[in-house]
Amino acid sequence: MKADRLLSILLLLQTRNGASAPELARRLEVSVRTIYRDIEALSAAGVPVWVERGRTGGVRLLPGYRTDVPGLTGDEARALFVLTADGAYEALGLGAAIGSALRKVMAALPAGHRPAAELTSERILVDPVRWKRGDGAAEVDLGTLQQAVFADRRLRLSYRRSGATTPRDYTVDPYGLVNKAGAWYLVADRDGEPRLFRADRVASAEVSDEPVRRRRGHGLAEVWSTLRERVERTSDAVRVTCRVRQELTDMFLRIQAANVAAAPVPRDGGWTEVELAFPALRAVRALLAFGPDVEVLEPPEARAELASAAAAVVGLYAPEPGGGGRAGDL
Repeated sequence: MKADRLLSILLLLQTRNGASAPELARRLEVSVRTIYRDIEALSAAGVPVWVERGRTGGVRLLPGYRTDVPGLTGDEARALFVLTADGAYEALGLGAAIGSALRKVMAALPAGHRPAAELTSERILVDPVRWKRGDGAAEVDLGTLQQAVFADRRLRLSYRRSGATTPRDYTVDPYGLVNKAGAWYLVADRDGEPRLFRADRVASAEVSDEPVRRRRGHGLAEVWSTLRERVERTSDAVRVTCRVRQELTDMFLRIQAANVAAAPVPRDGGWTEVELAFPALRAVRALLAFGPDVEVLEPPEARAELASAAAAVVGLYAPEPGGGGRAGDL
């Protein structure tokens, strides 16, 4: 821990052209006395560091002392600081590590690239989580899945498949973990066939002592690509064309982001035409939530499905004969 703290002090001094001892203590969550001892250790190791007394003083490095990363272009430096939201790192227990890593990279950047990288980190944020998504919290600690992945061990899962009420037990051979639109997935073989397991449906997981039995010549990227294409082909089972009132188009596209199959096309009369893909015909009923602001144009089967669902709702809430309420209502 001390060696890591000494490196952090050195890098902070490089990026900030000096800092006060209380500021360093606050950033590194140690006492001011510890900071002074660390400064003495750095000086003894040959680092040209000194403490300047007075109100405007602080801990400083000899001007020009630094380590640059050779060969980085301006675009490469900016690209390093376009990062996803913290959720993915926190879920893997790497929330603190990513902040520390970025400080080290920032300190090592050539001086000419540092302002652009800092501005990029302040102006650009990539959040992979879809709108209107649940909290996505996994029932099982992702650390258990991560342990099996890095230890190359088989996993015993208790897993609840989509639509099922009770979990089933599986023994799988993991390739790795994938974060897709804010949701974590375990990519693994089951009985020699590639499978996708959503982390928030894993009720329990146990790392086996048995070594993993992956198919030879197959890696995470390749297996994920195969599974992703399989899911996308399934999503194309029912193609639906609908029109959406233009003033609600942005909200509609956010909510239906997972089902949008093509770029929206503006139409006359204040409408936007949108093509969607649903895994099953019954799934189009979700469009009823938008009421008359969304109309399905085709296929006829989808229109009939919505008409049937709407008729059932009307029948449920229709007043009883004679104008009274439902039987038993007071």
